This record gives sequence, structure tokens and C-alpha cells, in this order.
Amino acid sequence: MAFKVLITDGLESIGKDLINQVGEAVDRKGIDAAQLLAEVGEYDGMIVRGRTKVTREVFEAAKNLKVVGRAGVGVDNIDLEAAKEHGVTVVNSPVATSEAVAEHAMALLFALSRDLPRADAAMKAGDWAKKSLMGVELKGKTLGIIGFGRIGRLVAKYASAIGMNIIVYELIWDPEFVRQQNATQKSLDEVLEQADFISLHLPLTPQSKHLLSEDTFAKMKDGVYIIDASRGGVIDQEALLRALESGKVAGAALDVYEKEPPVEWDLVRHEKVIATPHIGGQTIEAQIRAASDIASEVVNVLEGKGLRWKIC
Repeated sequence: MAFKVLITDGLESIGKDLINQVGEAVDRKGIDAAQLLAEVGEYDGMIVRGRTKVTREVFEAAKNLKVVGRAGVGVDNIDLEAAKEHGVTVVNSPVATSEAVAEHAMALLFALSRDLPRADAAMKAGDWAKKSLMGVELKGKTLGIIGFGRIGRLVAKYASAIGMNIIVYELIWDPEFVRQQNATQKSLDEVLEQADFISLHLPLTPQSKHLLSEDTFAKMKDGVYIIDASRGGVIDQEALLRALESGKVAGAALDVYEKEPPVEWDLVRHEKVIATPHIGGQTIEAQIRAASDIASEVVNVLEGKGLRWKIC
């Protein structure tokens, strides 16, 4: 009997077409938690994005489930321990959105350095605010990249091309490899102390949660700028708000938040914050790649074929 794959958060047609060639793709975009628990038992596979929470209760209700695919990188919305206990394979599509997220991080970097959203808003309001809009140049500034995977390396490449000095914190100590990427590997404290701009590119884990906190902000230069296009939970948002209010942090550009959508909007509305609604991977090209990659990986699990991106 052909297998059925539940799609809970939408998927580009190329992904659904790949599944339908060998099984059935069922698009239930926007399904809520109660409906998911009631229906998930019918399916052999499931493809989610960041919205759907694949909890222990979901795995307990999913009697036929063999695979959960995350169309994207982060899998912090999937209970990996419960997946292992129930024998469910979890896969993701980690390379599909790398270019899009790196480009978005760079867009945030440029917007932050020149306060572009405020300039645009002033113009639209009929206010010629030229004298109050004094930016900073990026050439010659030090960019600290925390997390040096695919996206971090792309950001380093782009930022190096405009003349920024790149320093990197990465758990795996490989200074020669980092040097080949036109960057210098440092300890976390050295990155915090030396960087003019800090860009975060790491997954949310128990070790990285609130990596930027009251203590780590205190180690940074006065007037540092923060960019986060990775996971919201790596920053203690209350500590960031205090750092913005004190002037320790001159500005922050955020695409991700501890709760999405945010529960508390004070940080998002702060005049020194540029906020976008988790759109780093939202390009036409990236979404087509993600759909193709995750659909083929889910099909590979269901057909017993080799995998490229198995999480557990």
C-alpha cells in the first residue's frame, strides 16, 4: 500500500510532486495541535516547518509514523528524544536555505549600520531627517561570527569582500581552516571583547540557549551591534533590552525570537531594533530547494534508501 505523508506548514509543489510519484502528499497547512493529534495516526511520514510542534504526544498518537522531515535547518520544534523512543527517523534540509539566510544577515548588517528602516519611515512620513541619520561604515570594522557552519562561512565571505575584519568563535578548533575562509579563530571571550558587530549563526541547544546574556553583554565593546538570523533563544531578550537601554548595545537586527510570534513586543518595537518576521529563508529559490530536498529525504526513509541529512 502506498504511503501517506502529512504536510502541516505548506510545501512548494516540487516537493509534493516528488511524494505523489511514489505515495500521497496530504497538504493540511495550518492544522492546529488538536487536529494534528487526531489525524497523525493515519500517516507514514510528516513534513513540518518551524510552526508545528512535534511533541511527545504527537509521537505517541502517530502509530504508523516512520519519519518527520523539517523543511529547513533547525529541529528544536521536534522532540528528538521522543522520536528515538518511538523509532521515528528525523531528517532536515540544512543546505537549502543557506544562501538566503546569509544574504538576509548581510541585509540586516547594512540596514543596521545606516539605520535604513528609520530613514525610510521618516521619508514616508514626509520628514527630511537627514541630519539625525548618522551611520557607520562597515569597511575596517570587526565582525564577530559566532557559529561557523555553512551560513556563518557565507557571511564571512560576503563581509570580507566589503573589507570587514572577520573573527570567529566555533566549538571545533581549526584555525587553519578558518584562515582559509579569510577569518581568524578566537575564543568566545575574545570575539565578544573585540567585535564591533556580532552575527549569530548557531543552532539552539541547551549549551547555546541564552549564550548572549547579562554576563556576555558586559564583556562586549560599548556600542556593539548584534545581528541574529539563527535562533531567537540564543539571546536572552530581556538582557538585550537592558543592554539597548543602557547604550552598551548600539543596535540590534533580529529575524528570530524566543517565541514566534513574540509574546512581548517591547524589544521588537525598540527604536534601536530592526525586526523582521523570521524570513531569512524566505526566498523563492530557497523554498524550492528546501521542498525538493526534504521531500526526497522523506521518500528515501520510507523506501529504505540512503540518507543525506539524518538527525536521529
